[in-house]
Amino acid sequence: YGVIHRLSTAYHPQTSGLVEVINRGLKRILERTVGENRALWSDKLEDALWVFRTAFKTPVGCTPYRLVYRKAWHLPLELEHKAFWALKHANLDLKTTGDHQKLQLNELSELRDQAYENSLIYKERSKKLHD
Repeated sequence: YGVIHRLSTAYHPQTSGLVEVINRGLKRILERTVGENRALWSDKLEDALWVFRTAFKTPVGCTPYRLVYRKAWHLPLELEHKAFWALKHANLDLKTTGDHQKLQLNELSELRDQAYENSLIYKERSKKLHD
């Protein structure tokens, strides 16, 4: 496939140890879902990413999906129903809508800050246990 494999440390500016951890998790999910026929890994990649993004992560205290979208994930049927309900009860007042959007952005910022703090606490505990 023309892939060049390069080894590096987590402190190298062009690479990240966190990316390696994520890739290892995705690889583990793909190994379990693909099974014997490894040629079909690209067909299962989207599903593996969905599983990874919606799984609870202890270091940050929530799912990656929640960090990005500020809400829990829903199955497609639930999503369709909620979208219809939201359209049915839409509030078209611009000031109220703007205030609501600012509130949502502030809540998302707080959620990300909390996840960052949880990550630091988790790393500190892991270091104490390791040392």
